[in-house]
Amino acid sequence: MSQRWNSNGFRIVCPVRHRLLFVLVALLVGCATPQTNQRVQEGGVEARTQSKTYKGLTVSTSVLSAEESAEAYGVPLAEKGIQPVWVRVDNNEAQAFWLLAQGMDAGFFPASEAAEAFAAGRTGEEQAGLAAHFEKLAFRNPVPPGSTVSGHVLTNLDEGVKLVQVDLISSKQSRSFSFMSAVSGFQADYHVREAFSGSLYIESEVVDYDDLGSLRRALEALPCCTTNADGSRQGDPLNLVIIGGLSDAFPALVRRGWRPTEATRIESVMKMIKSALSGERYRYAPVSPLYVYGRPQELALQKARDNIHQRNHLRLWLAPLRYQGKQVWVGQISRDIGSRFTIHSPYLTTHKIDPNVDEARDALIEDMAYSQNLVEVGLVAGVGTASKDMPRQNLTTDPYYTDGFRAALIFDAKPTSLTDIGFLQWESPGGAILLDQDRGAVQ
Repeated sequence: MSQRWNSNGFRIVCPVRHRLLFVLVALLVGCATPQTNQRVQEGGVEARTQSKTYKGLTVSTSVLSAEESAEAYGVPLAEKGIQPVWVRVDNNEAQAFWLLAQGMDAGFFPASEAAEAFAAGRTGEEQAGLAAHFEKLAFRNPVPPGSTVSGHVLTNLDEGVKLVQVDLISSKQSRSFSFMSAVSGFQADYHVREAFSGSLYIESEVVDYDDLGSLRRALEALPCCTTNADGSRQGDPLNLVIIGGLSDAFPALVRRGWRPTEATRIESVMKMIKSALSGERYRYAPVSPLYVYGRPQELALQKARDNIHQRNHLRLWLAPLRYQGKQVWVGQISRDIGSRFTIHSPYLTTHKIDPNVDEARDALIEDMAYSQNLVEVGLVAGVGTASKDMPRQNLTTDPYYTDGFRAALIFDAKPTSLTDIGFLQWESPGGAILLDQDRGAVQ
């Protein structure tokens, strides 16, 4: 067993003598137990165009695949990690609006920069022609009243699903539109179509809560932990509840860098191996299935860190609950801090989690506070305490300890500043005093 340390001082556990074995086993398991996953629908840009209208603004978007962007721009943008998003804004209001490209991607590429990435080996005339073509395709502000403006915003490459956030501003006004857009050619490890469409449960199975007191009791009654497939063993704690959906919660997560995970298959296993050997990040690395309500997670998201061994990741299951019409998702969040050999995984290797699972939970609260869509947050019981001296174990025998609370995060599509986030009068870790500006001190 060898150990090495990365630039941030984190230990990476890397069993060198097993590395080749891991490759062979992963390939064999991938061939023997193929995953059943939904492939993103294809059919061209126009077939995937989505539109939404609010007041006098109509916004339409579509995400170009690698092949579509190469055809539109004449160069392989995807090879440079660039992904065009087509946006059209129909403005039937009385004032001009400006589209904020930073809201779609804080690291977006200006047309001039993207064109320059393909300048090598071209004559000056060819470079000028390419730059002019890129500028012609770009979205240009403003959108005057009574007019339509369309064009591309060049974002960083995403695979599988891309949540597109379109923020438009005018004098003392703003409009926000969120889209979940399919990107062709990616097998994602999620099963959310039924969840988002409302067909996962029949209506009589879903209980809708209108007041916070009833909601709190319902959240405390949720299962404590994930399980294995047959429900005979408990795993990681269910320490997270997300209240919201496609218009608020999931755009907030994507805006803060959370990405979907890829299905476990030969191609993704090979990407994991390549990332492990190169030390690079793999933003869509697969996660293992855990079970709640007798089914694997509907959605898994992760926030990649320095390399394949380190990431924050969460799994979500749609609960048979609603709060004021919003979907309720119960989840599990933890922080991966290394990799190790284990006989408790079909792939003989697993990520090692930080045993302080409350830290990952609390870090997500802080992360979402900056998303601008978090409106209220509170802690509820239901997980069960586990001390540092007497920790519990997950399904791969990693120890963890917790104060026994799960975080409940309530989202809304309307932007909310840090100073306007409400703290619910529920549990407080360590008996701390929480100050709610509307309700006073909370013990």
